[in-house]
Amino acid sequence: MSVEKTSSPFSGKDGFAPQGGNTRVAIATLGCKVNQYESAAMAESLENRGLSPAATFAEADYIIINTCTVTGRTDYQSRQLIRRAQKANPRAAVIVTGCYAQTSPQILAGMPGVASVVGNEEKTRIAELIVSLQEGRDGGENSAGACPGQGMAKSGSLSEEIPFVSRFPGHTRAFLKIQDGCNAFCSYCIVPYARGRSRSLEPEEVLARLARLARRGYREVVLTGIHLGAYGKDRTDGTTLAGILRHVEAHRTVDRLRLSSLEPGDIDEELLAVMGAARVVCPHLHIPLQSGDDGILTRMGRKYDRTAFRELVARVRSLRPDMTIGLDVMTGFPGEDEKAFENTLELVASMPVAYLHVFPYSRRPGTAAAAMNGQVREEDKKRRALALRQLGAEKRRGFLERFIGATLPVLIEGRKDRLKGFSHNYLPVVLRNDEGATVNTIVPVRIEDRENDVLVGSPVYE
Repeated sequence: MSVEKTSSPFSGKDGFAPQGGNTRVAIATLGCKVNQYESAAMAESLENRGLSPAATFAEADYIIINTCTVTGRTDYQSRQLIRRAQKANPRAAVIVTGCYAQTSPQILAGMPGVASVVGNEEKTRIAELIVSLQEGRDGGENSAGACPGQGMAKSGSLSEEIPFVSRFPGHTRAFLKIQDGCNAFCSYCIVPYARGRSRSLEPEEVLARLARLARRGYREVVLTGIHLGAYGKDRTDGTTLAGILRHVEAHRTVDRLRLSSLEPGDIDEELLAVMGAARVVCPHLHIPLQSGDDGILTRMGRKYDRTAFRELVARVRSLRPDMTIGLDVMTGFPGEDEKAFENTLELVASMPVAYLHVFPYSRRPGTAAAAMNGQVREEDKKRRALALRQLGAEKRRGFLERFIGATLPVLIEGRKDRLKGFSHNYLPVVLRNDEGATVNTIVPVRIEDRENDVLVGSPVYE
């Protein structure tokens, strides 16, 4: 899982842009796109309750910190963000939720300024909690504590767990979470304990929500989940991710459907058959490799080897030459010596991939990997990560240059100095001129050049 620190899904430095009202709430988010989606869901619920967004921590009456616990480093970042919120606004009540809140509620409940710790399953009740805390502030007691449901998350219906998010301000693409939880139990990962077993949104609900987003004017929807490729595997009605994609292709429910990260073992022939001939499903796959050494993959608990991964990438590219393939790669996992790292570097260099997300291994207490021998020095992790990032930069430049002279459909998403957007295969494009192009339209663009990591082109119309 990728890790990134973000603000709220709305505008503003630490929260979202003020819209009036008395009680103001700021949201700050760490972690994956699922966390970002859930922050958007909380924000929409709060606004529906009449609570107002706060632009900064200092302006807020309540501050929600949506935490991540995928690594020891993100635990630290979550605690630092809580401290920063409390320092910026000692009078505000801090509510901590997310995966770190699910696995370590006692640690967080003891931090200064924390009014409540809310497990992942209770995220949908954040607005109710704030109303309750507000009533306590107005005349009752308000003490820090943890909501029920900490520990390993429970299974349940996602249509009840995850509300529909209809607004993604500032974005022309929408996100739709259709799966939660994970059964993989990789040796470095705590997420199954924070999110529970894999469970899937009902297919009828997935399709209904896609249609609603399309009616709201979103041209592109990104399907997301903790283990997206496991979608449907917990059900007994034959539901599969490929089945959802086939329906969308047949009915053109949205203009574009994009997939977030998929595990190698979940990219099967059924899925490839759909993507190989797709008009709606975008030719873009992000696949976690993690390591290119078979010994390290075994220690990680991954269910493939380097040969199988190489063959998968070759198969994908043979089906769609325009397919953009990105990889997650981890450096410095316990037991990774120089030879193991060289195996990873060689494998990545040999494959037709477009970009890399590189992460130095971060020891996470509570995982099997944390107790393994052969822990790698931090300086070696950083050196190896730098080498991989340099290789990734070369791969990205080479891939972008393949499309100079081609015409790509670009969804225009906004403007800095020039209009900009992303192609169907997720390449960033800026326009030399605005002829016939406006935000939230899909425009054919002839690619003329590359400027650093961005393609440059002009609209063309027949």
